[in-house]
Amino acid sequence: VQLQASGGGLVQPGDSLRLSCAASGLFFNSHFWGWFRQAPGKERDLVAVVSYNGRNTDYADLVRGRFTISMDNAKNTVYLQMNSLKPEDTAVYYCAARRRSSIFMPLPRNANEFDYWGQGTQVTVSS
Repeated sequence: VQLQASGGGLVQPGDSLRLSCAASGLFFNSHFWGWFRQAPGKERDLVAVVSYNGRNTDYADLVRGRFTISMDNAKNTVYLQMNSLKPEDTAVYYCAARRRSSIFMPLPRNANEFDYWGQGTQVTVSS
């Protein structure tokens, strides 16, 4: 299994970025997908999560209304569209996948619930 995150960079406050996470080696639609971020000296926190079928999403309060998680099944890729970026959004962003092991599963929200992780991509928001 490989998750390849990309799209990070240095931007100014108010700018937008789109992160991508290309997955291989697993059944894309049998997994929940999440984006986490970790700033220096802080814990890895959930940013956004989407269900295996794309129907359900959830966001951290700090990004709700500014960030959007989406899936492209044809490309086995998960995206995180980030708008109105703020300096406090600066962090390493990680994508993660959790296997759907039963029919009725809630959206995973804790890092320890996820099975696979990408390598991280740096997002820096600074003027």
